[in-house]
Amino acid sequence: MKKPIISLVALPLAFGTTLSSAEEKPAEYDAVAAVGEQVERIKQYNDGEDGLNAVITYSFTAGFKAREMSDVGILRGRTVLVKDNIETEEFPTTAGSLALKHNFTRRDAPLIANMRAAGGVVLGKANLSEWANVRSNNSTSGWSAVGGLTRNPHAIDRNSCGSSSGSGSAVAAGLAWGAIGTETNGSITCPASINGVVGFKPSVGIVSRTHVVPISSTQDTAGPMTKTVFDAALLLTAIAGEDAADSATLGAVRVSDYTAGLSEFSLQGVRIGVMRGQIGDNAKVAEVFGTALADLEAAGAILVDIEHEVNTEMFGNSFAVLMYELREGMNKYLDDIPAIGGGPGETDTDVAPRSLSDLIAFNNENADSEMRWFDQSLFELANETTDREAYEKAREAAVRIAGEETLDMLLAKHDVAFLVAPTRGPAWMSDLALGDQFNGSIGFGSPAAIAGYPHLTVPMGAVERLPVGISFFGAKWADHEMLKVGAAYERARSAKLPEPSFKPWSPEG
Repeated sequence: MKKPIISLVALPLAFGTTLSSAEEKPAEYDAVAAVGEQVERIKQYNDGEDGLNAVITYSFTAGFKAREMSDVGILRGRTVLVKDNIETEEFPTTAGSLALKHNFTRRDAPLIANMRAAGGVVLGKANLSEWANVRSNNSTSGWSAVGGLTRNPHAIDRNSCGSSSGSGSAVAAGLAWGAIGTETNGSITCPASINGVVGFKPSVGIVSRTHVVPISSTQDTAGPMTKTVFDAALLLTAIAGEDAADSATLGAVRVSDYTAGLSEFSLQGVRIGVMRGQIGDNAKVAEVFGTALADLEAAGAILVDIEHEVNTEMFGNSFAVLMYELREGMNKYLDDIPAIGGGPGETDTDVAPRSLSDLIAFNNENADSEMRWFDQSLFELANETTDREAYEKAREAAVRIAGEETLDMLLAKHDVAFLVAPTRGPAWMSDLALGDQFNGSIGFGSPAAIAGYPHLTVPMGAVERLPVGISFFGAKWADHEMLKVGAAYERARSAKLPEPSFKPWSPEG
C-alpha cells in the first residue's frame, strides 16, 4: 500500500531551473530556484496511486536552507536526497523497516556533516530495498514496509533495482540535484544503470560508514548518484573524509577535489580492457554496448579484448563474510542507537531494537506488514553465523580472489588502465509475488564490490526506451582517474538517452 509522504513546515518556494550539466561550475547553479522545481516534482511524480515512492519524507524548509547555503562551500545549496539507512539529524533513519520507524537519533552521519559543511542541503530521505536487500534471497528490489515499492520513472511497472532504488529513481525523475546511496554489492550501480543516471561506488574507505545501518564492514560504502559524472565527483568531494570511528577511512588515498581535470581529460591512448565474457546474453544490450565501445575508440581509447572466467569461489566466501559481519555490525549499530526515539515534540523513549535477534522477533510479531512478500531467512542465517575462524578465512580468500587475483591481475596482464562491461540489463517487471527477475549474465560488478575497489556506471543508451549503463573498473584508490575517464566517455557518447515517461512500459512508447 502506498505510504504517505511526511513533510515538515510548508513554505512558498521559487520555481524554474534546470539540473546541472557536466561542464557546469558551482557558482552558476541557482539552488533556491531548483528547490522549488524539485518540491513540485516530488508532489507531482512521487505521491499518489501511480507515484514513484522514491521519496519517503522531505522538508519544505529546504528552501530556506538552500538560500542560506547558496554561497557556502562547493555545493552552494544543492539539494541531496539521502538513502534512509544513513542518519540525518532532522529525520528518522528506518532502513525501510517498521522496527526503526521511531529511530530519530538527532545526529548526522559524518558523511552528512561533511556534505552540510560543503554547502549541501538535505532535501529528504530516499526509499530503499528494506534493510538494503539483505533480509531475504526472495525479495523484490525497491520495496520497504515504510516506503512501499519504488517505481522506475522510465516505466513505472518496471523495477528500479536495489537497494538504493529511491536514490536512483529520484535523481532520474529530477526530484533532487543528487542523492546518496550505499552499496555492498551492486546497490548503487544497479539502480543508477536501470534508472539512467550516474552512480559511483568509491573505494571502501573514501567515505565514512559511521551512523550508517550496516551489512558488511568489508564491502559497505556510501556514494553519489547524480545526472552527470561532474556532479558525482562534486558530491563525492563533499562527503569524503577521514573518520576516527571508521578504521577503513584511516590511510585511504583521497584527493581534495574529485572534479579537478574532468573536463580536460582525454581518452587518447588510454588502454581499456573490454570484458567480453561479461557482456551477457541479451543481444540488444550487446548492441548498445558496442556503440559505447565505438564512442570510446573514436575518442582515442585503445580497446583490448579480454576473455576471463570468473573464479566463483569468491561468491561463496563473500556470502559467508556478509552473514558474519551482518550479525556483528547490526548488533553494534542497534546497541549504539541513543535511547531517545519518538518524533519531534514526542516524549523521549527507548523504542529501538537492540540486536539482530530483536529484529527477527519484531518481524515475526509483525509478519502481516513486514513479511507478506518475502521472509527473513538471511537474517536468521546471519544470527547463527558465529564461527570467527571460518569468517576470517573466508574474508581473506574473498578479498584476495576479487582484488589481487582478478582485478589487479587483469589490469596488469593486459596492460590496461581500466576495464569496461555493461552494468546490468534493462529493468524487469516488478513482481512482489515472485521477486526479482534480473538477467544475471550481464555485468562484472562483484569483484569490485568484494575487493572494495571503485566502480562507476554512466548511462550509455537504452533498450526499448529502458536505460542501460556502462561500467568502468580500476585499481583500488583509482577513484579520481575513473571519474575522469567516465567524464570523457560522457562527452564522447553518441547515443540519445531516454527521458522518463512516468507511465507503464508499452511497445508503442
